[in-house]
Amino acid sequence: MKKRFVTLGLVLILALTAFAGCAGSNQVTLNVLNWGDYIDETVIADFEAENPDIKINYTTLANNEEMLVQLSNEGSDYDICFPSDYIIEKMLEDDMLAELDHSKIPNIANIDARFMDLPFDPDNKYSVPYMWGTVGIVYNTTLVDDPVDSWDILWNPKYEKQIIMYDSIRDTIGITLMRLGKSLNTREQADVDAAETALIEQKPLVLAYAGDDIKDKMINASGALGLVYSGDAMYCMEENEDLAYAVPQEGSNVWFDNIVVPKTTKKLDQAQKFIDFLCRADIAKRNTEYIGFSTPNAEALKLLDPSWIEDETYNPPQDVLDRCTVFNDLGDFTEVYNNAWLRIKAAQ
Repeated sequence: MKKRFVTLGLVLILALTAFAGCAGSNQVTLNVLNWGDYIDETVIADFEAENPDIKINYTTLANNEEMLVQLSNEGSDYDICFPSDYIIEKMLEDDMLAELDHSKIPNIANIDARFMDLPFDPDNKYSVPYMWGTVGIVYNTTLVDDPVDSWDILWNPKYEKQIIMYDSIRDTIGITLMRLGKSLNTREQADVDAAETALIEQKPLVLAYAGDDIKDKMINASGALGLVYSGDAMYCMEENEDLAYAVPQEGSNVWFDNIVVPKTTKKLDQAQKFIDFLCRADIAKRNTEYIGFSTPNAEALKLLDPSWIEDETYNPPQDVLDRCTVFNDLGDFTEVYNNAWLRIKAAQ
């Protein structure tokens, strides 16, 4: 009898092992492309725990232009990505995105109506809002004794080798255009030429063109002034109480990062399940607290400590938003910006 029970037990173990093996073999991997430090990694672990049939393969990159190149490559197998407004506009023009089924993303109802139906994706057929914010200047109040109310301060020789510029074509050329009184969506060659000249003239004052490492440089007081996104400024100010943030009076960019699914995916249902998870109020709260960027999730905002809502970096007042502009896709004129950027970066 004992031997029989042992045999039956062994059969049961083998059967369970085989079942687990089958379950593992049926697991779907979602390839996710996102910016660095742009999700609370425990959120990924929790999603996988709740959905053992789905594994997240998470990859990061530096900027929108790089994302577009990655997704345009033949054989690209990404299932979810988080581009900004003007890149979504470009992706739609190039028929790169899958249409979403909102019935499979019920938590989209948590998104504030202000962030739905934006011009780059009317009716949100192809994207779901994730984060939003502004572009401005983070500065060290112990090193900067001038008002930070104009982009001109980034050209002030007083702060030579203490200025950190963002290594991004649209953001850096965009704020320079606004400093010159031009549109950051201009398609005038003369405007871009003027911005190029201004940025080349600024080069001797610049400590570095940087990406995510701007945050570490500002926190460690390696620089006095940095061109950053508002969420990065939030993180910096939390780590160093001497730092502050301002959106200059000439205006700036207000941006929206949405979640999209490339048309090439074969895992649309699983991708929409992950998007729905990210739209859950408690998950959106965790992400915004971890990242520091503003959430468009109205229900998540209700869960945040009031200090977040009162912070004008996180929740800019209307007068700041009124002088900010959304980036548009520039079409073929993008090449003019790209060529200018190559000359700016190569200038000594």
